Amino acid sequence: MSAPNIETIVSLSKRRGFVFPASDIYGGLGSSWDYGPLGVELANNIKNSWWRWAVYERDDIEGLDSSIIQNRLVWKYSGHEDTFSDPLVDCRDCNARLRLDKLEIDPADGKATCSNCGSKNLTDPKDFNLMFRTTVGAASADDDPTALAYLRPETAQGIFINFKNVLDTSRRKLPFGIAQIGKAFRNEVTPGNFIFRTREFEQMEIEYFCRPEDAPRVHQEWLDSYDQWIQGLGISSSNLKHYEQTKEELAHYSERTVDILYRFFPEREDEEKQWDELMGIANRTDYDLRVHSKKPEDADGKRINPDSTEDLSYFDPQTNERFYPYIIEPSTGVNRTLLAVMMDAYEERTNDKGEVRVILRLKPELAPIKVAVLPLAKNKPEIVEMARKIKKELQPSMRAVYDDTGGIGKLYARQDEIGTPFCVTVDHESLEDNAVTVRDRDTWEQERVSVDALRPLLSERLN
Repeated sequence: MSAPNIETIVSLSKRRGFVFPASDIYGGLGSSWDYGPLGVELANNIKNSWWRWAVYERDDIEGLDSSIIQNRLVWKYSGHEDTFSDPLVDCRDCNARLRLDKLEIDPADGKATCSNCGSKNLTDPKDFNLMFRTTVGAASADDDPTALAYLRPETAQGIFINFKNVLDTSRRKLPFGIAQIGKAFRNEVTPGNFIFRTREFEQMEIEYFCRPEDAPRVHQEWLDSYDQWIQGLGISSSNLKHYEQTKEELAHYSERTVDILYRFFPEREDEEKQWDELMGIANRTDYDLRVHSKKPEDADGKRINPDSTEDLSYFDPQTNERFYPYIIEPSTGVNRTLLAVMMDAYEERTNDKGEVRVILRLKPELAPIKVAVLPLAKNKPEIVEMARKIKKELQPSMRAVYDDTGGIGKLYARQDEIGTPFCVTVDHESLEDNAVTVRDRDTWEQERVSVDALRPLLSERLN
């Protein structure tokens, strides 16, 4: 079977309760989505997997949850107020507003071409700042400029300004990192492709602090580690590749950035256009700690940040040196990770009746539901009672559901489609032999298992 496109995942997501259009009863809101009952479970399982891998399985990472709204000065000195923008152009023929850096350039005359209508009659580009503006308190920003604030466009700055707090309270020494999962907001002009690009999204981000001379090695180590983690989610290596950003593409603070790309658009004829960014790993140098510190000076001897109250440098007691650590930043989004996981897990299989069935082959740790308990006859009270009792006994150790809303074939198909690894069927014989039928999602094989052995058997296979 060919790889699914995003539209296939959109259809599955709405039909089965993974993702819904936000504000749908009011016509929706562009590029806004709500995670449904299964989507929130899958997203939480991805976040839990990442946190366990990034924090619990290492001994050099601390956690943090910083505020979404920070002092405006954070964004002034980080450079976001001046530089966090996209170049926009308007098409004079179709009135589309477009990002200039995403348009095709005609090599014959060097002009950009409208992606909507093909016209070259475009306005001059203007920078558009992507941060959402808000106000703190009752005053408007027009009446009181100090009331102006922003919804954070990234989680990283909350980590940088807490560097000294974490360093002092955790008694860490270099190298060490700080991990954070949290919402970020970017006023994208051209969002789209389902949850691939949204204005509100959630980041899973690490800022790893190290000595400057160690940064190239540490950067490569994190790149290799993320390859392993991503593939551990069930994503095939054939759908992943690295992209080394050119000097022209690098952010002003970055010495090296490598993007891990995923084949999000397999339906496109141009193979190069099938790939887009899943996550990025950047060497941010010592830029961030310097610009948020009170002591550093620029080339003219002027203090870079006259408003800061702290020096975010690091003192190494072993070498008796004080310096600003380099920062390696692996940053990935929950939305894009979830989308890649669903696309890679999607499979269509024909049963012995010639019917095409969808199977979502999620890794058991990511599956929203681990086990579905199904009564073969919902009109027989003894079978229903036994099935409900089994579900209740399984629930404390694994996410289990009871379902009797269809024939057994349809119930199996429904659970396959949402990625449930195992179904447990209670039938007439169960009342006699105290055993049930366990069905495997991936193989469709069934086996008879004693109720007493059911929970340890499922726990072993799920883990």
